[in-house]
This record gives sequence, C-alpha cells and structure tokens, in this order.
Amino acid sequence: MSASKATAANRFGLGARPGELDRAGDGRQILLAQLREPPSLAEFRDLPGSAATLQREYEQQRANRANRSVEAAPKSSKPLMAASSESISESTTTAPGMDGASARRGRTAGARIADAPNDSAEREPATPAEALRRELRRQQLAEFAARYRHAASTDAPFVERLTQFWSNHFAVSIDKGNARLYAGSMEREAIRPHVLGRFEDLLVAVESHPAMLRYLDNAVSIGDDSRAARRAQRMSGGNGDKPRRGLNENLAREILELHTVGVDGGYRQDDVIELARAITGWSTPGPRDAQEADASFVFRANAHEPGARRVLGRDYAEGGVEQGRAVLADLARHPATARHLSFKLARHFVADEPPPALVERMAQAYLRSDGDLRALYRSLIESDQAWSPAARKFKTPNDFVISALRAGELPVGNEARALIGLLASLGQPVFTPRSPAGFPDTAADWSNPDGLFKRIQAAQLFAARVDAYSSTPYQRALSVLGSDAVNGDFAIGLRRAGSASEGYALLFASPAFQWRS
Repeated sequence: MSASKATAANRFGLGARPGELDRAGDGRQILLAQLREPPSLAEFRDLPGSAATLQREYEQQRANRANRSVEAAPKSSKPLMAASSESISESTTTAPGMDGASARRGRTAGARIADAPNDSAEREPATPAEALRRELRRQQLAEFAARYRHAASTDAPFVERLTQFWSNHFAVSIDKGNARLYAGSMEREAIRPHVLGRFEDLLVAVESHPAMLRYLDNAVSIGDDSRAARRAQRMSGGNGDKPRRGLNENLAREILELHTVGVDGGYRQDDVIELARAITGWSTPGPRDAQEADASFVFRANAHEPGARRVLGRDYAEGGVEQGRAVLADLARHPATARHLSFKLARHFVADEPPPALVERMAQAYLRSDGDLRALYRSLIESDQAWSPAARKFKTPNDFVISALRAGELPVGNEARALIGLLASLGQPVFTPRSPAGFPDTAADWSNPDGLFKRIQAAQLFAARVDAYSSTPYQRALSVLGSDAVNGDFAIGLRRAGSASEGYALLFASPAFQWRS
C-alpha cells in the first residue's frame, strides 16, 4: 500500500507546515527517515539542568525561611508582598514528601502560570526570595516555550510526537509543588535522549529523574529495616507513637501498573512491595549536599532496604542501587510490557480501538529486538493497518494547538504565556494531568460540547494571527491537509469566506483539521 504524505504528516506527525507535503518520497519513507536521525536538542541547549535547578530551589527555600524569620521578628514591619505571590512561593519550595503542597492542589499549576503577571512589567523584587522565585518561574516558562517552539518548527514531527507520547506515558503533574520545576526537564533530560533508543534505558532514566522521584514520593521512601529506619527508631526511644517515614509504594505501583506491564500484567501486591523495597534509596540531593552534587540523582544506601527481592517470579540478590535497575531491566523485557506499550502506541497513532493484529505485530517486534524502540516504531509504520483509510483519531487539545501553530506558521514567544493559558482553557494544561495515568487519548475524552466550543474560539484566535498575505485559506488548507481532504462544501467555504480570517478559522475548526485521518 502506498503511504500518503498527508497521512504521514497528520496521522503520525504534528500536522503539516506549508511545504512539508512537498517532500520527496512517500509518507512511509519520510517517517522512516526521521527515525534514522538523532533527536534534535538544539532548541533546549540553553536551559539549565535539573541538578542546577535543585541548587537554585534550595537557595530559594533558604531565602524564604530567612524572610519569614525577619517577618516574625518582634517590632519588625512585614515586607510588602502580595498574598498571591506568597502562596505561589510556598508551593514552589515545598520539601520532598511534605504535605503542604497537597492543600494547594485545587488550582492547576498551568492556570497559575497563565494568571501570573509578566515579570518584566513587575516592580523590583522586594526580597531575595522573591527574586529567586521569579527566576525559577521564568526558567519554567522558558522550558515550556522551548518545547512548543520546537514542536511548531521541527522537521522531525514524528519523533517529536513520540517524545510527547512518552512524556504523557510517564506522566508527572506540576500540580504537585515539589515536582513543579522538573516535569519539563524530565522530558528534556530523560525522554528526548532515549526516544529512539532502548526502552530499558528510557525507563531507568525516567524513574531516576527528580521529577518522577518527587512526584511519586520515592525520594522520601525508606526501607523498614534500613539503617536510616533503625536509627530513627533508636532516636525515638522505641516510641511507636512517634511518626517516622517508611516504605512508600507509589512509584513502584505506577511502574508496574502504568509504565511497564500494565494493569493486566499479572502482578500482585507482593510484587509492588518488593519493587518498592528494591528502589528504596533512589532519591535526589538534599539541601545539604545539592551544592556539591553535579547530578540530580543520588542513591542513599542508608535508606535502602537490605536483602534479596522477588518480583514477578524472579529473584534479585542484594546489590544496592543495581538491584532496582536489574528489576527495571527485566520489566522492560517482559512480554506484558511489550503488549502494554504496543497497545498504547497503536491507540495513540491509529485508532481508539486499534486492530489486535497490529498490536501483536508491534509487541513481537519489540520482543525480538530486546526492547528497541526504533524496531517498535518501524513495525507500526510498516503495517498497512496503520495506514488504513478507516483509521481516525481526534486530536487532543495539545495536538490541535501544535498543528495550528504549524499550519499557520505562528511564532512561539520566549515565555509563551498566552499559549500556556490557552492550553489550560482547552482542558489540557501543560504537564498537569489529573493522575499519573496521564491525559486520556480517545475521542470521547475530548469531544464534549464545551470542549468543541472552546476549540472554535481558539480557531478564531489562531486565524487572526495568520499572515493573510502569504496564502489564501484555500491554498493553505491544500498545503497542510492535502487535496484529498479539501473538497466539496469545505473547499467551497474556504474559497467563499468573507475574509481571510474567517477562512482560516474555518480551516482550523473544520473536521478535516480536528481529526487525524
């Protein structure tokens, strides 16, 4: 079966940019060529690493504490600081595992960012803590802007789509304060370098990143029989009423349920506990050692649960940090993981209910290649079922926005505040899924009346920004959707639009643009 370039761009990519459909070769060859090139990281080269961000975060915590001490001092006058700014600052500085963040999760972090005033127009910071808070907020905005600027302009949109797929597969929500600064850097540092590599490497990189370690509380997990736990027990005098940290199962549970074998993967509660014990000690540098650390991951041997572990019928000898890595390596090669990943990828790219034969084909390619992701992707795009005319996917808000940026050749600014606010209003705030399962991926989740109405409003916003002198709406529709999709009443409407802006709005709001086909 020949592969349409329009289908390649819209079903597997991020939506075509004008001129993209003029590339040589058929759609399948264009996608395969993208897999042969290393992922581009140029757009992100000026962003700081998460180790540096940890240091700045702790500096802000210290400055915050110093500021509060001054405020609490007798006869001192409270520095002028808006209550809303205080709230944002506190959520930024919540220490790993502390419960303070949970009380402030009612509002999405995306909405907070969208509502935040432009720092460039603000007054001078009143305190060093406020200056650091602004710096970290600008850094986060720059991270988001780089993500969408790259998506809007990349010549390898299939690879970028895969990157964002894995970012949602390993979902981290910035609604949890202590992970807020690291969700973007996790995509950049752990996912982008491994998106065309082996799943095992991707898995280990994600599970040891500060975003995941904090989001799912493994950074504060301590083995019940670890040296740290025994010391804490001695210091409490054996008083069982005194609270002490212990084993946290959150990350282990999601590794099994969401990241690898899946909910039907045959694991039991005992496997969750054993995996949680195997990865005790996987943590991040704390305030005391962050200044000396050049990495954002540390293994705390004192917190590690000693002894051998048994997970999904396999035994793992005591080996410190390597014990957890060995379990992850086997989980990455597990047949249930192959099926789970294949189903999610096929659902993401082909259909809400993907053909079982396609899923099985992909799973077998994954297993034969020992978890090589390129082989998995090739099995997808080399299958005729993936190119079936019957295959359709409704774009998520995130994908709709990116495709509109590409089709309209719209620039993304250095902070992208309006873009971030728009995504929040469309129901998919940046890096803020409602659960570790990530954002949903079916038409039923995104095609409700309110969501469609907001998309029409967004289509009008985008249309107003398109350069009306570069092409007519009809010409632009042909250039980004292909001639097969631009016909009948749709083509007539584009030609007869009362203004260029109305025509572009019709294009962005049309079923041909909203659906991947």
